[in-house]
Amino acid sequence: MTPDDAPRQGPRRGTRDEPPVPDLPRVTGDAELPSISEAVVPPPSRGWRRDDPRVTAMIVASALIMSNLDSSVIATALPAMARDLGSDPVHLSAAITSYLVALTVFIPVSGWVADRFGAKRVFMAAIAVFAAASALCGLAGGLGELIAARVLQGVGGAMMVPVARILLLRRVKPEEIVGATTWLTMPGLLGPILGPPLGGVLTDTLSWRAVFWINLPVAAIGIALVAAFIPRDEERRPPRLDLIGITLIGTSLASLMFGIETVGRHLVPQFLTIFGFALGLVLGWLALRHARRATNPVLDLSLLAMPAFSIPLYAGTLFRMGAGAAPFLIPLSLQLGFGASATTAGMVTLATALGAFAMKPMTSVALRTFGFRDVLTWNSVVVALTLGACALFTPDWPLWAVFLVLATGGLARSLQFTSLNALSYTDVPTTKLSAATSIIATGQQLSMALGVTWGAAWLSVSTALLGHGAPTPLDFSIAFLGAAIPPLIAAPMARRLPLDAGARASGHRARGG
Repeated sequence: MTPDDAPRQGPRRGTRDEPPVPDLPRVTGDAELPSISEAVVPPPSRGWRRDDPRVTAMIVASALIMSNLDSSVIATALPAMARDLGSDPVHLSAAITSYLVALTVFIPVSGWVADRFGAKRVFMAAIAVFAAASALCGLAGGLGELIAARVLQGVGGAMMVPVARILLLRRVKPEEIVGATTWLTMPGLLGPILGPPLGGVLTDTLSWRAVFWINLPVAAIGIALVAAFIPRDEERRPPRLDLIGITLIGTSLASLMFGIETVGRHLVPQFLTIFGFALGLVLGWLALRHARRATNPVLDLSLLAMPAFSIPLYAGTLFRMGAGAAPFLIPLSLQLGFGASATTAGMVTLATALGAFAMKPMTSVALRTFGFRDVLTWNSVVVALTLGACALFTPDWPLWAVFLVLATGGLARSLQFTSLNALSYTDVPTTKLSAATSIIATGQQLSMALGVTWGAAWLSVSTALLGHGAPTPLDFSIAFLGAAIPPLIAAPMARRLPLDAGARASGHRARGG
């Protein structure tokens, strides 16, 4: 039964073995829409069933494993890729940002596509596209070919990760949001855990090209599991696709990222960089203007009226800028700044993922004890401090001490990511879940792309101003301090959340007013 077809009647009692699904009110005119926090889904029976949200979470996590594995191994392999392709390692950050930009451009339409053609079908096709693009990355003979293949990867990823969330969130009730998010992301952390050491070993023993080919078996297993175990969802009838909005938003984001990626790099004439910024800002303004006037815009700005949605979106964007710079800066600093091998850098970087993995089971306890507001506020400060601590690294530091700092940072970042993701959906109407997922995923990918560019910009500016021919440990220290700025700004923004924000999802009882 869909919200549009449900009659206006209260919930009915069911049997003990088969709890009923409360009927949702018919949506007419400006009638209030039921949110995820209000639309109760029957709890899964004991054991593991085909339609159990935990099973869905662990299977669709194959998309996160592949995406995270891809990102983490590339960061470790960047120096070897630069040598082979004859490019500067800092400039080769375009291989990372091009993927993130493509994700950002195409994610806004992912929710509509999932509704129109079925989330399961779109998810399987997206995995196949991502895997094919990974193979092309491994065959690239130059920077241009690599970037083109990475853009194709981004198209697949844009339909892969957001649709995975849609498949999961349509099957959970409010009290299960935090737990379901944990079940989804814990298998996905296998990518960051295996990526750094695996990327280093493959790069040193085989070739950097092998780091792309490891996506192929993961994709094959993921498609097989989805086909066998994920129930087929119904195709919905979304409104006509907002082509004007999609065009404006996509072109705006692409233009802005072109300007950000080329500023100060001497990759293109300066007027093209300025034109990219100007065009992106103008088109962005037109996109927002269109979204306010369109009947069914691709970006539903009405969601921003919900504090539990808008504040995590704004604060999370800043937070991810700082967090997104770390996976780029850490492997480079260990290899270029301290002379470590790719294998050593990968093993040390593993600490971040291990810390994140260890934090996942404790996230529910932290949120239940302190609530979303305090966790998001003070944990932003902790993340900023751990990034600042990376600025203190020198070649004299023992590896165990570097490992400890990185593991602490992984713990804090994992707690923040899970909390932001869970809170963002607590007040979202069920009929607007796809639209919310598109907005959240767009903001996440844009901020992560900005994070890589933000870290690379600080590194490039420091290297140029200090007259260094190549980045030194001092340049990396300055870059880490720059990366700590956005999470610090995010902390007071998170403090604006109500005390009881997301209380039903976290189980926290606020004390005081």
